[in-house]
Amino acid sequence: MNDLDPLSPNSADSQRRLLVALALAMGLTFAYTFLLSKNAPPPEAGVADAGQMVAATDAGTPAPTAGGDTGTAGTPPPAGTGTEGAVADAAPPPPVRTLNFERQWAHYTFSTQGAGLTSAVLQGEKMREQQQVSIAEGYKLLFGGKVPPPPQMNLAQPVQGQALPLAISITGPQPLPADARYAVAETDASQGATTFTTRQGPWEVTKSIQWPKEGFELLYTLEVKNVSGQPVTGELQVHYNRAISPDSEHAPSFFGGVGNLSYASCHVGEEKHKLAPDQGQPEPEELRGPVHFFGIDQQYFLSALYPLEGAQQGRCELVATPEARGVVASFPLTAAAGQTVTYRFGGYLGPKDPDLLGAVPGPAVREAAGLTASAYAPQLTETIDYGMWAVIAKLLVTIMKFFHGLVGNWGVAVILLTVLVKTLLLPLTHRSMVSMEAMKKLQPRVDEIRKKYADDRERQNLEMMKVYQENKVNPLGGCLPMLIQMPVWIALFTALRNSYEIYQEPFFGPVWRDLTYKDPTYLLPLALGVSMIITQKLQPQMGDPAQAKIMTWFVPILFTATLLNYPAGLALYIFTNNILSIAQQYGLRKWLEKRGGGSGGLPAGTATATAGGKRK
Repeated sequence: MNDLDPLSPNSADSQRRLLVALALAMGLTFAYTFLLSKNAPPPEAGVADAGQMVAATDAGTPAPTAGGDTGTAGTPPPAGTGTEGAVADAAPPPPVRTLNFERQWAHYTFSTQGAGLTSAVLQGEKMREQQQVSIAEGYKLLFGGKVPPPPQMNLAQPVQGQALPLAISITGPQPLPADARYAVAETDASQGATTFTTRQGPWEVTKSIQWPKEGFELLYTLEVKNVSGQPVTGELQVHYNRAISPDSEHAPSFFGGVGNLSYASCHVGEEKHKLAPDQGQPEPEELRGPVHFFGIDQQYFLSALYPLEGAQQGRCELVATPEARGVVASFPLTAAAGQTVTYRFGGYLGPKDPDLLGAVPGPAVREAAGLTASAYAPQLTETIDYGMWAVIAKLLVTIMKFFHGLVGNWGVAVILLTVLVKTLLLPLTHRSMVSMEAMKKLQPRVDEIRKKYADDRERQNLEMMKVYQENKVNPLGGCLPMLIQMPVWIALFTALRNSYEIYQEPFFGPVWRDLTYKDPTYLLPLALGVSMIITQKLQPQMGDPAQAKIMTWFVPILFTATLLNYPAGLALYIFTNNILSIAQQYGLRKWLEKRGGGSGGLPAGTATATAGGKRK
């Protein structure tokens, strides 16, 4: 069958055009290789070390060496001639290359177009995106099915049209763009190091990136040399932009659960600033002062750079849109003719583990940078933000870590935490339950007062309070244990929302695979709601029957609906607490009946006050 479409790849005309194009390409390649191969430098050593680094390049294109030498075209003329920029710019740009560094805990990919990161994929089972499991997938897991795991966490996803993470630019009369083409001057795959160089206008920039030790830290050194014969000024800008998928994150809210929000962040002066997208397109936020660290702060992960010699005077510009977060840290730059200005940064791209963050910069980074053991520490642990509940949240995490060390399961650690808190509150809850049992004995008298003064609510309340006072019963005593537990619940929710130690940690089975994420089957919240209804039914009826129904049914249902999207670890804690409360109240009731017979061991006067529903 003939193909009548002349643009079809199967047509005779298309095939002839393809042959002509291939012939021209081969002829041009042959001419280029024959005429220019004598001036091309030898291939760079060490750029194809299998397993550690893989480099792709356009063969035969001249590239500057570490000193900026690209042959005759790239050699700087004598100082003071005023033609340095023109000669350097006349040299052909090096080819775009991709460099892959495969470390134990992270795989990094660089592009020589800006000498920045195109990916930083963390390795390890826990270092993944937070998995969004639907209810159908949850029940599929419950009945033995399998759901693919979430992708590994990538801390350096490029933003279309924006500078790459770790790219730099120079602003001022002699600018250097963030997408300048760099050459790989030298690489040492075995030591985890690479160096990029570029030369444009009066600037010669050498960027060195080292990983002194396996882990999440890096050493980032910038050497900016003025190769002109005149002093130049400007502003060095370090970029960190990261693309965000709006479907994979949401802001934490009352009904929205944990959230998985990323912030553009910079610690300037005495405060740490964070910016997340608002409704619409937010305006960039600019901050001035000593810059301690800057980067992208996510729920359980952090990408941050910090000046190694201590906070450096400069400014930060934060940008946050639904599709991206970005921060640009700018520092003043002044260089005399021939002068080299050096900036050194430490970097951390990894999980927000407090032990790891507290050790930054690590000994290997300090040694590689020639710093003492008492060198400046950027205090990255403050990115773990527990807010106003920090004291209680940190205490709960510490206790759970202790229990986890004993049993090896974070879900069991949550249960043991519940038992511990319940035990500490036992004297208070015991008195509360005794008071509630006494109120049950007084219920006939209270009902009689309600009927007698049905049309006079004020007199009704006065008579009821008189009965409670005479029998030394506190009608609000049953609420006190819950009020004391509320700060624990809120602090535990905050801890689950911010603690990497518990992130991606399972309970039992494949269903509850992440205690910081909601229960995809909703079984835990529903069980919690049932246990809460039972707890309410065990308490004496307060107020009129309509109010009693609200407390017995509406409040547990509303509470359950609120917790549907909250962390499974929080639902497990409250459910366990309710079960313990039910068991405690049942046991107390049996003990009081055995001890006091019909009176249930109540305070003196209670039995006579309730006998026959009338006071003797």
